[in-house]
Amino acid sequence: MTIRNTLRDHGQRYRPRMACLKKAEKVLLEMQDPKSGVKSQPQRLVITTIPHAITGEDIVAWLADRFQIDTREARCLGSMLVALGFVYPLQDHKRLLLKPDASLYRFQTPYFWPAQQWPVEDTDYAIYLAKRNIRKKGILEMHEQEQYNRLHKWMNHKWDFIVMQAKEQYRAAKERKKPDRVVFDCQERAYWVVHRPPPGTVSAMDYGLDRRIDPNADECFFFSQAKTPDYYERIMIFTQHSIMRPRVKSSVSIGALVKYSATYNNHDPFLSKCLPSNPWHTDDITYWTLNMPNVETPTKMRVERWTFSFGELLSDPRGRDDFRRFLKKEFSGTTMMMIPEDMWDYKMIAFFTGENLAFWEGCEDLKWGTAATMQEKAEQIYKTFLARGAPRWINIDGKTMEITVNGLKHPHRYVMDAAQTHIYMLMKKDSYGRYMKSQVFKDTLKKANCPEEHKFTDAQLEQNAKSRRPSLSPIVLRQQELEERAKMATNTPVDITQVMSKLSRQK
Repeated sequence: MTIRNTLRDHGQRYRPRMACLKKAEKVLLEMQDPKSGVKSQPQRLVITTIPHAITGEDIVAWLADRFQIDTREARCLGSMLVALGFVYPLQDHKRLLLKPDASLYRFQTPYFWPAQQWPVEDTDYAIYLAKRNIRKKGILEMHEQEQYNRLHKWMNHKWDFIVMQAKEQYRAAKERKKPDRVVFDCQERAYWVVHRPPPGTVSAMDYGLDRRIDPNADECFFFSQAKTPDYYERIMIFTQHSIMRPRVKSSVSIGALVKYSATYNNHDPFLSKCLPSNPWHTDDITYWTLNMPNVETPTKMRVERWTFSFGELLSDPRGRDDFRRFLKKEFSGTTMMMIPEDMWDYKMIAFFTGENLAFWEGCEDLKWGTAATMQEKAEQIYKTFLARGAPRWINIDGKTMEITVNGLKHPHRYVMDAAQTHIYMLMKKDSYGRYMKSQVFKDTLKKANCPEEHKFTDAQLEQNAKSRRPSLSPIVLRQQELEERAKMATNTPVDITQVMSKLSRQK
C-alpha cells in the first residue's frame, strides 16, 4: 500500500484533532505494554490462526481498571479507539464499534495511525478498490462500486497505472503466509473505513474548520520556526481576528443566560406544561385553537410574552394588531389638536408612528416574499413611505435615506434594512414603552383567557395513541393528484375537428 502526503495548503495544514490523537496514542502504547497492557494471544479465526489477537471484553476490562470508570464508559472509550483506527476488528469490518464479548481485535500498526499520515490521495484509494475488485472478481460493496466507477471516470487518463499497481500489490500479497495476508487485509480495510467511511456513517476523522494557526504546536517550536512572510501574514490575520472578536465577561454572560431561562421557563413546552393540554399527546386541538395567529381573545401567557421584548410583540400577528390599535387610538385627531404649535418637530415624528408599523410590515413582506415581486414591492414601499409627498410618509435621517436610495438602483431583499432598523429602534424607544403602560394593553391582559389544565387518564392517552394514524406524505399526495389529473385527461373526449383545425392553422 502506497500512501503519499498531500500538499500542505491552508485547508489541511493544521488539524484540530491532533491533540486528541496524541492522547489516544499514549493510551494505546500503555495497552501494548507486555507487562501491564492487554494480554494478547493467538486466536483461531475460521481455519486460520491469527497471532497477537485480543478480545473486546479484555479491552473493556483493561480500560475500566486503568481509568477507574464503569463498563459503559470503558466501552465508549474503546469504541472511540476503534473509530479512530487505533484498534481494528478481525470479523465485523462494517461497524467500527467495540463489542464487549469474545469478538477478536488487533492493535493497528503505527504506520496506519491517523496521527502519522495526512489525508491520503484519491489515487491510493483507487488502487485499493482496484485490488479489491481483482480479489472479489468484480463483486464490491454498493458504495465501493460507486466510488470505483467515479474514480475510474475521473482518473481515466492514468487508470492503466492504477490497475498495474493493484495487480502488483495483489501478486505480492499472495506470496505471504495466510495469517499475515489476513492480518494485512484487515489492517488496510480498517484504514480505509476510517478515512473513507461508507455513506450514512459519521466520520471520526472530521477535521472541523480550517485553521491558519497551529493550535497543537508548542510555544518554543512556534517561535523558533523560520520567520517567513507567510509566518508574519498568519500572525497579522490571527491578531486582527482576535481584536475584532467581541468579548463578554463570563459572569455577565452566565447572568444573562440565567435571566433568559428564568424569563422563558413557563413558556418552554419542554420545561412546563402546555395549557390546556399538549395536542401532540392528547389529540385535543384546544391549544391550537386558543393560539391561532389572529384569534380574537389571546391567552394570558401569550400576552405576557409581549412584555419580554419589542421583538416578541412584533413577531406575534395578534400582538401587532393590538399595537396598531393602540397607535390609532393614541394618535387620533384629538391628540393631534392637543399638541402645541412649537412642538411640531416632535409631533411629526410621533404622529406617523402608525405609518412606522406599516412600513416595518412592508419591509418584512419584501424580505420574506417571492423573488418575482421583489422589485415591484421595493418601488411600492419607496413611493408609499419614503418619496417626497408620499401618502404615508415616515421620517428617517438623511444618511439612512441616502443608503436606501442608492440601494434602490439595484433592489434586493435587504435593500430596506437600514431604514427598517431605524424605524424599529424609533418604535422600540418611543411607542413600545407607552403601549406597555396604556389602557389598551391593560384591557387586553384583563380579557385574556387563562385555560385550565385538561387532565387525561393513562387509559385515555393510551387509547388516543392506538387510534392515531400517520398522515400521508406530501409526496404521495402530490402523486395521487397527478394520477387523478391524468385519469381525467384520458376520460375527457377529444374533438377531432378542433385538433385538425389547429394543425391546419399551424401549417
